[in-house]
Amino acid sequence: MIANYGYEDGSGHYYIKIDTAKCAECSDKPCIKACPEQLYVTELDDFDDEVIIIREDARNTLQTNCANCKADQKMELCRQVCPSDAIGFSW
Repeated sequence: MIANYGYEDGSGHYYIKIDTAKCAECSDKPCIKACPEQLYVTELDDFDDEVIIIREDARNTLQTNCANCKADQKMELCRQVCPSDAIGFSW
């Protein structure tokens, strides 16, 4: 399942997409440590698999929280360290 976390407003749309099936296969979750804004936490999904989600208090601030990585796609650290390519963006 693809989970979308984020929002849309007058300035655009800001979503982080997580493929929870791929994420469940990863036991290390290196994206949590790689994110300089510490946006990710783990949670059990409906199938009792541990997956990452965006912290509740950060979901409406992705525009500012991800600004540095968004400006330089080479800096998308969470995406770079994800061994299963489970993280995507829409902005």
